[in-house]
Amino acid sequence: MKNLSLLAVLSILAITLSLTNASDPSSLQDFCVAINTPADGVFVNGKFCKDPKLVTEEDFFRGGLHKAGTPNAKTGYAVTPANVNQIPGLNTLGISMARIDYAVNGQNPPHTHPRASEIMYVAQGTLLVGFVTSNPENRLLSKVLNKGDVFVFPEGLVHFQANVGKYPAIAFASLSSQHPGAITIADTVFGSNPAIDPNVLARAFQLDARTVMDLQNKFKK
Repeated sequence: MKNLSLLAVLSILAITLSLTNASDPSSLQDFCVAINTPADGVFVNGKFCKDPKLVTEEDFFRGGLHKAGTPNAKTGYAVTPANVNQIPGLNTLGISMARIDYAVNGQNPPHTHPRASEIMYVAQGTLLVGFVTSNPENRLLSKVLNKGDVFVFPEGLVHFQANVGKYPAIAFASLSSQHPGAITIADTVFGSNPAIDPNVLARAFQLDARTVMDLQNKFKK
């Protein structure tokens, strides 16, 4: 009987710990539709909540993910997000998604999502994807995906996707945060404002300072 009670307690603790590891806090109400002003609202986790009596079905809707985005000229990819900024009803629910379009030879360059894990489904094309584990191993886990394949990127780890097929590619990603954030490594390191001291980056990347300054000029916004 004691062993059974102990097992029950351990089971409850395991469930509790798994919940506390979620990126976003669990909701204590049916919903908290986000509004951008405090008028007639209550502040919760970065957003104000709309009065529930004023909520409509449109607060939980976003159309248009069937439409292709226009890949940018620099890297050849486009993201069409569906997070709390586009769907106010996602506020406090801890989920979001996005459509990613890749031109031929396009890529979603190395980046991280500081607040979310990601699961990605390939709807069209062929993608080389991967992520790198944390220090000190820095191990690359990479795979070529085709239509119908799914791949997971753990929260906070640097990851990428590249179109290695002959035609444009499409993927849909689900993320474990209402607003996962994105830190593109090259843009962040070489395009910060103000710029990071070139000597710091030169030593970090084993480059000369002139090369670093050239890179900073390319990534300057």
